[in-house]
This record gives sequence, C-alpha cells and structure tokens, in this order.
Amino acid sequence: MPRVSQDHLDARRRQILDGARACFARHGYEGATVRRLEEATGLSRGAIFHHFRDKESLFLALAEDEAHRMAEVVAEHGLVQVMRDLLATLGGGEHPADWLGTRLEVSRRLRTDPEFRARWAERSRELTAATRQRLLRQRDAGKLRDDVDVGVLTAFLELVLEGLVSHLAMGLPADDLDPVLDLVEASVRRHRRSAATAEGLSANAP
Repeated sequence: MPRVSQDHLDARRRQILDGARACFARHGYEGATVRRLEEATGLSRGAIFHHFRDKESLFLALAEDEAHRMAEVVAEHGLVQVMRDLLATLGGGEHPADWLGTRLEVSRRLRTDPEFRARWAERSRELTAATRQRLLRQRDAGKLRDDVDVGVLTAFLELVLEGLVSHLAMGLPADDLDPVLDLVEASVRRHRRSAATAEGLSANAP
C-alpha cells in the first residue's frame, strides 16, 4: 500500500480547517455538529478525526492557525496592519466573516469554558510576543515613543483589536474606521519636535 505523501496530508488538513472555519463561524461551536462539519469539509467524520482527535482539538487547531497567521503579519507589519487587513477584506477577499466568527467563538469560549481558557492561554502568547518584539524593534529604530513601557503599548494595541472585533460583531459601520486606525498608529509612534517648538524650549531654558 503506497504511503500518503506529506504534501497530501498537509492539503487534507488545510481542507478540513478551511471547511471547519466556515462551519464554526456560521453555526458556533455547539451548532457545528459532525454532520455539518462533514458537509462543510466534503469529508467523512473518519477522515476529519483522523487528523484531529475530536471537535475540541479541531476548533483549537483552527484558532491556533488564525493566531499564527496574525502573528506573522504582526512580526512583519505590526498589529495595526492586522486591523487594516480585516477592514480591507470586509465584503470580499479571504472570508473575513469566517475569520470574525472564529474570533467571536474563541472569545465566547474563553468566558464560559475554564478548560479551554487554560489551553488557549498557552497559544495566545504567540501573538502577544510577536507584537511586543515588533514594538521593541520599532523603539530601537527610533520610531516608537519611548515615554510609555512597551508592555503597556502591547496591551493597548491588543485592546484596540478586541474593540474592533466587537464593533464589527455588532454590525456597526466599518467604512469610516481607517482614520481611527491612523490615530491609533500615531499614538504609539515617536513624534519629533518641530523646529519652532525646539527653538521655543531653547529660548525658555535656564
């Protein structure tokens, strides 16, 4: 019997995750029955649970996958870019509604499921670490304000992201949020004093 290639296994796993993302977003964790997962992925339960031990493991893998993809964007472009990408894909692109549904389901389970919360805490550190490392690099390059601790700035950006997700979950308008994200970005950036300001400070110096 020929061995299944790693590429084939990876493609099958991706197929399951993509289908499950849509299923969990549409029906929630409880409503994503095995039958619905089969329909969404186009695979049998045997094929699905050959790759994932159970529905809990499948959902956690999906949430980890989303967090990892976000961490990659953060490492390269920052957490505000994650927010911009989300807004840019609304109404088309890479299934933003499915991404948002996964985020909301993660948030719900964090509030109601202590065991999931404990397991998720280990995975969520990747995004926080990526955000912190990006900010440290920006500070070293002289682009980040240095009067606020990096840990505080990291928490601030993460709270803004959660606020954006909640805003979108309520169906509120998203077409006027780019200036808001500009303000968020400007609030963590280092601002050089203007020549006039510097001259005024120099004149008033003792």
